[in-house]
Amino acid sequence: MRRVLPLKIALASFLAAACVTINVYFPAAAADKAADQVINDITGGGAKSGTTTPPQSYFAPKSEEPGMLVAAVGNVLYALVPSANAQDAEAALNVSSPAVTRIKQSMGARFGELEKFFASGAIGLTKDGMVDVRDLNAVALPDRATVKRLVSEDNADRAQLYAEIAKASNHPEWEADIKKSFAKRWVATGAKPGWYYQGDDGSWKQK
Repeated sequence: MRRVLPLKIALASFLAAACVTINVYFPAAAADKAADQVINDITGGGAKSGTTTPPQSYFAPKSEEPGMLVAAVGNVLYALVPSANAQDAEAALNVSSPAVTRIKQSMGARFGELEKFFASGAIGLTKDGMVDVRDLNAVALPDRATVKRLVSEDNADRAQLYAEIAKASNHPEWEADIKKSFAKRWVATGAKPGWYYQGDDGSWKQK
């Protein structure tokens, strides 16, 4: 009995830790894939998604000769974890809610106007998933107010997009991570050669 009690406590702690891991897990690979899909919908550019990696395992492998108690707890873990893993593997992010669809349509309608200013280098993609004016001198004087308006409107949509995806996915705490994923994927799959983007240090680079 004295030997079994510490084992029970250890296994209970392990089970609790496993459940916590499931609750806080952010599926980075699925987020990148979702970002590529959204960016493709907005730009119509046929963005390619990144390589999807298998979801992490949340449980330790069985020992070769488990005791009855270990086996019982193991069965509980195997019953709980696969459903969470399956959910992550399918689509952890909801990018098809009515709000997200509306924002994508708004950004898509604006993208044609923004594209020429990306091409001229007047604007660029920021390191936090937004758009900023890089060189206003590259814009004709009559168009400068238009550029500022378009950038402001697009940034408002972008901020709302990241928040709505997190909300629709039932994980509002993922908003910052979603924003990071989109920041990377806008450069990787949304930007064309010659467009400007910010590096991690905030300096402008050309793709």
